[in-house]
Amino acid sequence: MVTKFEDFKYDRPDLEQFEKTVDSLLKEFDAADSADAQVTVIDKLNTEFDHLDTMATLASIRSSIDTRDKFYDKERDYFDENDPSFTEITNRYRKAITTSKFRDELEARFGEQLFKLSDNALKSFDPSVKTLLQKENKLATQYDKLLASAEIEFDGKKLNLSEFTPYTQNPDRSVRKDATLAVQGFMGEHLEEIDNIYDALVKTRNEIATTLGYKDFVELGYIRMNRIDYDRKMVEKFRKQVEEYVVPIVTELKQRQAERIGLNSLKSYDGNFEFITGNAAPKGKTKDIMKNGAAMYKELSPETDEFYTFMTERNLFDVEAKKGKEGGGYCTMIADYKAPFIFSNFNGTQGDVEVLTHEAGHAFQTYMSRHLTVPEYAFPTYESAEIHSMSMEFFTYPWMELFFKEDTDKFKFSHMADSISFLPYGVAVDEFQHVVYENPELTPEKRRQEWKKIEAKYLPHIDYDGIEPLESGAFWHRQGHIFGAPFYYIDYTLAQVCALQFWKRAKDDFNGAWADYLALCKVGGSLPFNSLVELANLKSPFEEGSLETVIDEVHAYLNSIDDKKL
Repeated sequence: MVTKFEDFKYDRPDLEQFEKTVDSLLKEFDAADSADAQVTVIDKLNTEFDHLDTMATLASIRSSIDTRDKFYDKERDYFDENDPSFTEITNRYRKAITTSKFRDELEARFGEQLFKLSDNALKSFDPSVKTLLQKENKLATQYDKLLASAEIEFDGKKLNLSEFTPYTQNPDRSVRKDATLAVQGFMGEHLEEIDNIYDALVKTRNEIATTLGYKDFVELGYIRMNRIDYDRKMVEKFRKQVEEYVVPIVTELKQRQAERIGLNSLKSYDGNFEFITGNAAPKGKTKDIMKNGAAMYKELSPETDEFYTFMTERNLFDVEAKKGKEGGGYCTMIADYKAPFIFSNFNGTQGDVEVLTHEAGHAFQTYMSRHLTVPEYAFPTYESAEIHSMSMEFFTYPWMELFFKEDTDKFKFSHMADSISFLPYGVAVDEFQHVVYENPELTPEKRRQEWKKIEAKYLPHIDYDGIEPLESGAFWHRQGHIFGAPFYYIDYTLAQVCALQFWKRAKDDFNGAWADYLALCKVGGSLPFNSLVELANLKSPFEEGSLETVIDEVHAYLNSIDDKKL
């Protein structure tokens, strides 16, 4: 019998019991007289870690589906409060395996990546920072709840932030502007509060880093993000390439957009309106999108058909925007049930299909690598995980007609233009965080001034038309990653360059490109970024010329389309 998501059982894990169980198994591990005996104990420990992770994940999902649910709100607080203690206990295991006298044999059995990840986990935690980590968790949750609490009067309704997206794409310019003013009214009212939350986060993270002996949080941030085979100099070089090769093309695309929609100059509130005849939008409601998703994944491959059926039968999608629901979209894995879960906020725009294929890319990867027994390999490190999601958006191009009918060409042009237009923004967010954490003493106002400088370099086309607080450099206040997952953003840009390579290859040899994608999904997180890129027969974005080659191809593709006719 199929167990559905609503029947997945939640029990709050007992911290003391968890500690006793882990310590008892670690005694067994230390006393083991062979690598095989230690492997047996590691398998038992992994069962415990998977169960703990399942409970934390269920609490997080159910609380994000309804932030007003008092029970799961309390449970999420429990994990925020105790996560550092759970980490401390789990780190005893990491220390045991990295110092094991059988380490070489264990590495041969589980792969080097587990040990590199464990080394990083040990470098990023010490009991002395436990209270600071609890504070960091609480502040990040405070930001999420603040944005989820938005109930803004507009168009005779009370809307949350996600529900404004269709208005920002309205053919009537005054509607677009009024929607932006309404959202920025809310953001302006909470400007000081958001600034203060971030200020406290920066200072807390800096204190964690210096307490652990690092020069600044940038150093610690890279370790936390498990950047095993690249460093900040390589990232800086990549940002420079984006500035050189991509920014001029994006500026040109924005000029094309202004002409296409009949404007002399593009304002920030025009950015989401792409065609005079209206943006591409999926035909039908949520149930139609999900049904078309089933047809698409049935045809794409036997593996995707099996995966989508598994997800649908178990109610592992929660995709509609509703009151009290957190914004954004994500995919996570519920370890005990070997079940991916997809969360999003459909709002009737093309983003509904984009988020479905994007999060399905993550979910499909975890589904294909369920056979891996190491919990750390469920997902790869972030920049690698985003290759699966972004590439899936391109692999599903042949089926977009199911969703968009006569607007399919419009969707593809828009999606491809967005794919490269995103790169300068992605590196701007990354550079901003480097500046912020290299200078933790900056005041909130100075931080916003720094954002303005970075914005001028990477996004020279942006014109806020005097709208506050955007004009004062607060655009990033809505970028949740900056608050909850520091340095998690360059990852999307690195992955986008890899995904565009898959798009380029799939045009010439779809089956060959798909076979490499499938191979990439099956190894999960068992290798670091550059090794995964190599395994998929892609070029690393850090490799000289790899960005320029793929961007030239995309540019040529966009130039081959008469977008004014769409």
